[in-house]
Amino acid sequence: MAALDLFGRRWNLRIIWELQYGPVGFRALQQRCDNMSSSVLRQRLTELLDARLVAQQPDTAYTLTDLGHGVYQALRPLARWSDAWASTLGEDGEQPKP
Repeated sequence: MAALDLFGRRWNLRIIWELQYGPVGFRALQQRCDNMSSSVLRQRLTELLDARLVAQQPDTAYTLTDLGHGVYQALRPLARWSDAWASTLGEDGEQPKP
């Protein structure tokens, strides 16, 4: 499945998540993504541009397309589940003992 190949690549979902707030320039996006290398960010953005999930604006900022917003909307329930799951973990990050 092409979608799993695309979303299984490290950083692609993170980039989509970070673009939820609106257009972001390259350097700001790099910082939001834990200062990933420029070459990796360029490669991932190219993949997302080719998939038409991200668009580059004339001022060179990146933004989600309608398709990209659809992916972000699909991620929201997973984020809610993740928050609930994280709250069940102990302070050390391990599952509580039964």
